[in-house]
Amino acid sequence: EVQLVYSGGGLVQPGGSLSLSCAASGFTFRSHDMSWVRQAPGKGPEWVSGISSDGGSTNHADSVKGRFTIFRDNAKNTLYLQMNSLKPEDTAVYFCATGGRWIGADYRTWGQGTQVTVSS
Repeated sequence: EVQLVYSGGGLVQPGGSLSLSCAASGFTFRSHDMSWVRQAPGKGPEWVSGISSDGGSTNHADSVKGRFTIFRDNAKNTLYLQMNSLKPEDTAVYFCATGGRWIGADYRTWGQGTQVTVSS
């Protein structure tokens, strides 16, 4: 059974930073491209960042480029998203996904995600 356990969400002021993590089990993590997808209230899912299975290639949406960094630790079966210079428009539920190495690639999200709220 695929399980992804999230941590690191919360409330942060504009300009602040948060680090998200997603610990995976139930599948061969190191064999899969992974990504982060977010969904803001009343909006559809938005692809945020993707990474190759070996971590050597990353891609980010224009809306987060230069502010967010995706990385992974295959020894720990964990995916990360470092978010800096956060803006109110980054407020959303963030999901870990298999696939989605680049925008437009197929992906599948898992679990309930983690809430990120950027507000003063």
